[in-house]
Amino acid sequence: MIVIGFGIIDTWIGRQYPQSLDSDGGAVLNGPHAAGVLPHLGRLWLFVTVVPALAFAMWAVPRRGVAAVCLLAAALVALSLVMGACTHTSQEVTGSVASVPTDYRLRHPIVIQESNRTVNIFVGSTRGGLSAPQRADVMGLAETWLREGTGAIIAEVPTGTPNARAAADSSREILALFAAAGVPPRGVTVRNYQPQDPRQFATIRLTYPKITADAGPCGVWPEDIGPSIKNKSYLDNKPYYNFGCANQRNLAAMIDNPADLVQPRPETPAYTSRRSVAFDKYRKGTSTATTYPEADKAKLSDVGK
Repeated sequence: MIVIGFGIIDTWIGRQYPQSLDSDGGAVLNGPHAAGVLPHLGRLWLFVTVVPALAFAMWAVPRRGVAAVCLLAAALVALSLVMGACTHTSQEVTGSVASVPTDYRLRHPIVIQESNRTVNIFVGSTRGGLSAPQRADVMGLAETWLREGTGAIIAEVPTGTPNARAAADSSREILALFAAAGVPPRGVTVRNYQPQDPRQFATIRLTYPKITADAGPCGVWPEDIGPSIKNKSYLDNKPYYNFGCANQRNLAAMIDNPADLVQPRPETPAYTSRRSVAFDKYRKGTSTATTYPEADKAKLSDVGK
């Protein structure tokens, strides 16, 4: 009965106050946490276990027989198990698995990965060519592909749709624009596809892979922001989980070259003509500053001189 009662109380405490890992990778308290969560339970374990065991021993010792000795031994074993379960031990946890990092840059890191960029060309069923804005989109995609593409351009042309014939004519114009922009023939792969949903407008999809920077996902709220039974780390004075995620995601979206996050760019060659003029003035002992004779003509007033 002592062991069963301890198991019931320990299970209840474990569910109400689950163990938590320290954010700095420190010690982790194991066991039922009875003395730490409710200090008065430390005395309760004493009365529940020690007092009944002593009373049972005083009853069993004066009596003779194997049964009394076995019962006394079982009571002592049960007492040792209960008291051993109530002890608090510490175990060092190393590494970053202890908990979520406090620094938002570590909690929401900007990762560099390969993702696809897609441009959709909307072609009607009775038009067999591209409009001026669509030609600009195709030429812009070709220029960016030459600069940042890591794979071939996939041109997906719809089939079995009302605009299938017009899309086929437009795809040939797209290939001609790619060739004019400098995209090699092996850099474009043409595929046919049929939309799964007939209600969806079938477009010519131009897709190519590129290296991008990304962060997130944002908007994840594993705990309440305010004090709550579901947010036991509220009093730790730490930022909430979603803090800094939007800033990291926007910064990743604004980066033109994701390689800048890893390594600096090489220096560009110096402006030789201007450098020669400055060095020549320096050798002659004259001022190397640039003079602008007409700079005073734009002044409206001499106030402040």
